[in-house]
Amino acid sequence: MIKITSRSDSMPLPSIRLEGGKAMLRPPAPDDWHEWSALRSESRAFLTPWEPLWPTDSLSEAVYNRRMRRISAEWRDDDAYSFHVFDIATGRLVGGIGLSQIKRGIAQSGVIGYWVGHRYARQGYTIEATRLVTNFAFDKLSLHRVEATCIPGNDASRLLLEKLGFKREGYARKYLKIAGEWADHLLFAVIQDEWTGKPA
Repeated sequence: MIKITSRSDSMPLPSIRLEGGKAMLRPPAPDDWHEWSALRSESRAFLTPWEPLWPTDSLSEAVYNRRMRRISAEWRDDDAYSFHVFDIATGRLVGGIGLSQIKRGIAQSGVIGYWVGHRYARQGYTIEATRLVTNFAFDKLSLHRVEATCIPGNDASRLLLEKLGFKREGYARKYLKIAGEWADHLLFAVIQDEWTGKPA
């Protein structure tokens, strides 16, 4: 279920909630910093093999506030859409997901990326969040194609994408710089009419 209300005076991002199963998604808020930094900090060893290098001040409030300004500009300019992922029953932050590299014109596509806190891994939050953001991409943004990538050894991510119906399309050598090294990636995508079962 997608709930969209008017832009809030106290928050520079639209008041949007995506809900389904055990997950609730909404744009990041300034007040999320403490919970976000604590979850990222305790999950550092779990996350760093799959992410770019973390700057030494990556979890600071100042960096988070700069990130909030960038995210707000991305939403405004239709460049990218970031969400925090929460447990719908408890309201606890469990991870994050984004739709970035939005292309319009003849492409009409975007790329999904996600992370989950270590203690919440393999509990269904990420697959539900990916489903919700893919619905958002096709239903609200009118995209034609949603892409995703993962490192070949990341079996959890590969299986998640395949379970949702993303098709493997190729192998990109030295595609992204992960943990300080250029890493090969598997390329996945799903097309709007494949996802919805309806013609575009």
